[in-house]
Amino acid sequence: MFRRLSVKRAQTTLEYAILIGVIVAGLIAMQVYLKRGFQGKLKESADTMGQQFSPDYTTSHYTTKSSTDSEETLSNEVTTTKINKQESAKTGNEDVSGSDQEKWWK
Repeated sequence: MFRRLSVKRAQTTLEYAILIGVIVAGLIAMQVYLKRGFQGKLKESADTMGQQFSPDYTTSHYTTKSSTDSEETLSNEVTTTKINKQESAKTGNEDVSGSDQEKWWK
């Protein structure tokens, strides 16, 4: 009776070892495909980013207009400033042309 119990335990241990080996082999085989998928997503994200900032080839022309309506009062040697209305407007453009000619090894 004890001999039969010992054989079943060995068989169960062997089955678990084979199962774990098959799972590990499957994960190792999938590693290549997971890596390719990750690299593909990374490249897609980089391609959709668009033009990058390049200090040598970026030109900008902006006009900023601002106006403020305020009141200042002096009371007991303390100056108090009250801003009633403040506006600011910025118009213009920015160009990043020529950035494809920039050398990456600068």
